[in-house]
Amino acid sequence: MSLSNSASKLQAIRWARPRLDILDQLLLPHASTYIDICSSADGHRAIATMQTRGAPAIAIVAALSLAAELLGSSREKVSQLNTEAASAFIEERLDFLATSRPTAVNLFDAIRKLKAVVRNAATNNDDVVGAYVSAAEAMLAADVADNQAIGRLGAEFIRQRATGNELKVLTHCNTGALATAGHGTALGIIRSLHNSEKSLDHVYFSETRPYNQGARLTAYELLVEEIPATLVCDSAVSALLRSDPSIRAIVVGADRVARNGDTANKIGTYQLAITAKFHGRDFIVAAPTTSIDLDLASGAGIVIEERSQDEVLTTEGYDIESVLSGGELKRAAVRVAPVGVNAWNPSFDVTPADLITAVVTEKGVFVKAEGTKEFDLLQSLANL
Repeated sequence: MSLSNSASKLQAIRWARPRLDILDQLLLPHASTYIDICSSADGHRAIATMQTRGAPAIAIVAALSLAAELLGSSREKVSQLNTEAASAFIEERLDFLATSRPTAVNLFDAIRKLKAVVRNAATNNDDVVGAYVSAAEAMLAADVADNQAIGRLGAEFIRQRATGNELKVLTHCNTGALATAGHGTALGIIRSLHNSEKSLDHVYFSETRPYNQGARLTAYELLVEEIPATLVCDSAVSALLRSDPSIRAIVVGADRVARNGDTANKIGTYQLAITAKFHGRDFIVAAPTTSIDLDLASGAGIVIEERSQDEVLTTEGYDIESVLSGGELKRAAVRVAPVGVNAWNPSFDVTPADLITAVVTEKGVFVKAEGTKEFDLLQSLANL
């Protein structure tokens, strides 16, 4: 079985049973190289090293990496197990995959659902491997459909609120086809705006230090999709908003959204929400409902991953001559800070619900009740 990941020009996840290939995002934007993911160990490594990243994509790659293993290297071993033992093996590998990244709730939601599938199959003495693989493939297809709905609903919301003759938006980090199964969340909204009858005039995107997902990955996507765009330093956004009133919204993704609307996203998101509030611009969070953690009352309970301080103390890239020549890329690290200096490198921050205009999901656009500072996402979802 083969599944396409969207109508977008980029395809970061390629699945043709039993083969899983992912675009190695560590080589972007200078080389588009796919790597084989043959096992859950390969999937874990790709997620932990950020060869693949973005909350929805992490969940899909984790699910399909185990599917590839069950249809490949572990096929003979699992075929010799009874249904109960096969179910236990799959659950053990899913628990291992859960350790790859601690923040993205999509991963844990996918694991919970996949465990339920294999347990149900084992209970009924069915083919647990077949049930698992089908469920993982369904997640891939559903993520694409969800992202397309987010794009459409978010674009409509922004259009309805936009004033003036020009419409520009700003985004942070990377939330497009590279971060999802296809189309994207925040960048999916931008893609939908661009493709609408009244085209989006311009996109600004931040570099997203220290890992530069904006400068590397969002830049790559926008170039491929031929969307007019400009890269800005993280520290230049406030000055940009003051100088250009036609920037009507900042649109970001989310790794986890609490029940009250507090949102964990890439570091730097919080300060963007503050400056959006100060300058009177909409601040929109785009996320599938799988990113909403209804068991979490507020963002205070979100565990923030801290990454190596070397990502701040040094910068990495590719030798300019190797990039311009089109030959073999030569990667190099350059020390920026003096030896002996320490650095704090949280991967995410939490934006309070009070600063968020709307949460756009595949099921609808949620706004706060008049006079309140928080969302009631539990009630909002229940009302659908």
